[in-house]
Amino acid sequence: MSVADLLDRAATGGRLSFEEGLRVYREAPLHELAAAAHGRRFQLYPTSDVTYVIDTTINYTNVCNVHCSFCAFFRPEKHGEGYTMSHDEVISRVKFAADQGATQIMIQGGVNPEIKLEWFEQLFRRITVEFPHVDLHSLSVSEINGLSNTEGMTPREVLVRLKAAGLKSLPGAGAEVLVERVRKRISARKIVPEKWLGIMRDAQELGLPTTSTMMFGSIENDEERIQHFDVMRQLQDETGGFTAFIPWYYVPFKTPLKGRQSTGVEYLRTLAMSRLYLDNFAHIQASWLTPGLKLGQLALMYGADDMGGTILEERVVTLAGSTNEATRKQLEDTIRGAGFNPVIRDTYWNLRSDIALASA
Repeated sequence: MSVADLLDRAATGGRLSFEEGLRVYREAPLHELAAAAHGRRFQLYPTSDVTYVIDTTINYTNVCNVHCSFCAFFRPEKHGEGYTMSHDEVISRVKFAADQGATQIMIQGGVNPEIKLEWFEQLFRRITVEFPHVDLHSLSVSEINGLSNTEGMTPREVLVRLKAAGLKSLPGAGAEVLVERVRKRISARKIVPEKWLGIMRDAQELGLPTTSTMMFGSIENDEERIQHFDVMRQLQDETGGFTAFIPWYYVPFKTPLKGRQSTGVEYLRTLAMSRLYLDNFAHIQASWLTPGLKLGQLALMYGADDMGGTILEERVVTLAGSTNEATRKQLEDTIRGAGFNPVIRDTYWNLRSDIALASA
């Protein structure tokens, strides 16, 4: 079958095998790949609406015992530059975000063994009481695994207690590329791919929706990128618990892992391929934080139907060297500039007509 035939099949929802996906990723002309991904997006969502969420990321601690080589944010235990926010400090940031209209609160940090499960339970209960209209889309698989190790509990038991305290959904952070060779090279202390997927399965079975990510552009090859897509698709076949896929590329400028930065073309090719290969994912998000708003805008022509979040506060990618930021109005203007209509959503892709557009 020709690459053109494979694109035609994928554009109408037909499934690509691993070998077919790798061939399309490597051989399809960029504009033909874009046309197929854009066609698939409009088959799923035949409107000009592009969603985004008003959110913030609060990096509550930079102390981490995982020591990933691509991370400029973390500090090892007992380091002089390490910090952990108090509950009051976190709450003040939640209030600031909520006052800006945020509905999604992402609280994420390093895997800090000094912070116990009870610390999160108390914080989440307080946020739930004081800000009942926000959703805690917080922590990561790595943090859940860290709490599991610290408390001597299974990850599922940790998730049960966090959900009872107010956790509403689990972000897909910490996946990087779910291939063991890559993990050993860039994050050797991080959990193995099968365990990452297992904790995601636990969360989804407990009724916690999750997102899915891929941080590409470090040391992985083409086959490993498609392999990452493949394991995500397999779990989605099993559970249906992923709400969206978010590909973003590694920023190497200030990190211990020196290397290349992915090009704009590579970002667009990978994003378009995710729309075609992940045929069971409802939403593909244009993660503008690392590639910038202009490439994020182009991503809306390469299969993305969502512009991600406003990210009112974030330190991890910023400390790695990214200088991209956006106001709500800039995000909306970017969507309009591509010929689409900005629409505000919440964490679960419910449209929020009760929240006015920033530029309305």
